[in-house]
Amino acid sequence: MIRINRTNSDDPDFVKLVKELDKYLAICDGEEHDFYDQFNKLDKIKHVVVLYAEEDAVACGAIKEYAPGVVEIKRMFVKPNARNKGYASKILRILELWAQELGYSKCILETGLRQIEAIGLYNRNNYKVIKNYGPYEGMPNSKCYEKEL
Repeated sequence: MIRINRTNSDDPDFVKLVKELDKYLAICDGEEHDFYDQFNKLDKIKHVVVLYAEEDAVACGAIKEYAPGVVEIKRMFVKPNARNKGYASKILRILELWAQELGYSKCILETGLRQIEAIGLYNRNNYKVIKNYGPYEGMPNSKCYEKEL
């Protein structure tokens, strides 16, 4: 049984999942990890989704305002033992719907070139590659996307 909870960044299950995500990214990002990490602080995130399989929190994602009408997808993660079950796409769809309910018309996001699974996820969910935005301009290992809602 799958349950999805809309919450905020104080949620203890979300915090636990993000710690796992950060450990993974520290390895993937290598020396660039500190640069990317500064843009992922939880105190700025107010809209969070946690997905439960049975009673275990196995996946998460969040949105935060980037500009008027635009939200940024943040902190997408699925535990390794829960991957390839469509959970990330479910979270993405819920975040998109929530963004629309809040009056946003576009989602943007950044992922790393080393996150092959994430790139596949965004391509499958009709995100379009855009020029690197904001803090990711000039970062050769960043890949940015957008989707009109």
